[in-house]
Amino acid sequence: MPPSVSVVIPAHNASRTLAACLESVYAQTRAVHEVIVVDDGSTDRTGEIARGFPCTVIRLEPNRGVSAARNTGIAAATGDILFFLDSDEALTPGSVAAAVEILAADPDCGCVHGVIAPDPLFDDGPVERYKVLHAHWWRARGVGEVETAFFAQAAVPRRVFEVVGGFDERLRDSEDLEFSDRLAPRFRIVLTDRIVARHDEEHELGALLAETFRRALLLVPALRSARRGGRRNLTANSPASVAAAALFLLTLPLAPWFPPAPVAGLAAFCAANLGLLRFAARHRGAGFVPFFTAVHLATHAALLSGAALGALRAPAGRTAAGGNAAVRREPSR
Repeated sequence: MPPSVSVVIPAHNASRTLAACLESVYAQTRAVHEVIVVDDGSTDRTGEIARGFPCTVIRLEPNRGVSAARNTGIAAATGDILFFLDSDEALTPGSVAAAVEILAADPDCGCVHGVIAPDPLFDDGPVERYKVLHAHWWRARGVGEVETAFFAQAAVPRRVFEVVGGFDERLRDSEDLEFSDRLAPRFRIVLTDRIVARHDEEHELGALLAETFRRALLLVPALRSARRGGRRNLTANSPASVAAAALFLLTLPLAPWFPPAPVAGLAAFCAANLGLLRFAARHRGAGFVPFFTAVHLATHAALLSGAALGALRAPAGRTAAGGNAAVRREPSR
């Protein structure tokens, strides 16, 4: 008997994207057993929109975060496979079928997750175009067996949760990394380009940089954990790119007296990201590359700042397992 699939969608104030998300689920080439929308304390029309579809709607009050919302969906689901989908994403039609096929072919696979499409769900400008292009690039390059799972679009057999438990409800951000730390030693994790979703990304530069900084707070503790386990995490930026960005930022104050120093740093940054910049040029045109490069460099500055602060806070115990750095007050994605 073919496995049944329950789609779990955590949603907080998702009225802009939820209809497109649900429409993509019901347009799948492989029908799903059930769809569960967990309305995580929304104050907009999220619940009303969800009730316009033949899905189960569970209301949480007050907002409890994406980990709690997913766990609520897990508890309510009856399918053999749980397909997690963020409310700001829309799947391509064959994504669920691909997930079922990959899991069926590999009993040791505990999670299969997908990539972001290179075009946004709703195009709100150049910052969002940058973000989805970069997200597509680094995930597509990592296709295969990986050590990190991202649950914006991911399928997990029910039995996996019986072994590793659910999501850590103390975490409102970087919960994927914590779950991966428990998942990877016991099951294979597969990243595939057969599961694809268009994402409605952040479109304002300030908000993008703030998000990057916030997530980078847990980067150093996560890397330490990965090294202790002898594993490699899937990362968005290469060490060479981060090092070149640091070189540029450190030499930038020397520009009035010795301009070649920051110029060399910028050249190193472009060289470290040459493949990415070529991809951006192919997809959006050469005229988009200077803007893309500037935003990419700015996000590296935010990442380095957040990682530095996170490293300073880590010895004081303010990290992932219950510390202040991990207990966020952001809503579910």
